[in-house]
Amino acid sequence: MATPAKRATIYLNPVVHKALKLKALETSRSVSDLVNAAVREALAEDAEDLAAFEERATEPLLTYDEMVKSLKKDGRI
Repeated sequence: MATPAKRATIYLNPVVHKALKLKALETSRSVSDLVNAAVREALAEDAEDLAAFEERATEPLLTYDEMVKSLKKDGRI
């Protein structure tokens, strides 16, 4: 059985709200569905970022000067 949706009140910028309503009409989706999808996507990106930080936690830290020197050495700047 699916979990019932929770109701929440959010305040949107009027331009964003209008854009969401238009997108909902164009895609035959509800504004709620669009907002839920956007929030899920943002949370997934955050989870990916946190996983990347954890993977690189043991790498040595570089100072700003060391990073600039490394970029210059590699010809990137």
